[in-house]
Amino acid sequence: MGPDRRGRLASRRLAGRAIANHVRAELVIDAPRAAERIRGSLPGVIMHTDCGSQYSSNSFAGICGSARVRQSMDAVGSSADNAAAESFNAAFRRETLKDRGAWSGEREAGLDAFCRLIRYNTRHRYSRLGRRTPIAYENVLRPAATTLARVA
Repeated sequence: MGPDRRGRLASRRLAGRAIANHVRAELVIDAPRAAERIRGSLPGVIMHTDCGSQYSSNSFAGICGSARVRQSMDAVGSSADNAAAESFNAAFRRETLKDRGAWSGEREAGLDAFCRLIRYNTRHRYSRLGRRTPIAYENVLRPAATTLARVA
């Protein structure tokens, strides 16, 4: 989700995710596609990234354009725009690898990562969100529509 009207991250929800044993453009293209499948649409979302070649590729720019996602890259060597993503990545690596020797294979590693990413959205609480999880905070922002059956 993009920033709120004050320019801050609204919910900190991880919208899309992709895992691979490489960092080519195909990997970073898979994440916004996954976010579109999960959320339906992404207009107005701002995607902060570093200046890696996969993020500056024409194919990534094309997928962002078609999803109406605005790309945001800071200068090389600066993480000002990308601080939230860098913080998330560092915490994810630390928590995933903590007390972990190795996985039996790529499938097990991928499943472990996906479970941790899902848990992040559903269990990780932020003081900025009123001690709510990213999904709980979004539910407060946009409560689900309720339809009541007409009583005769």
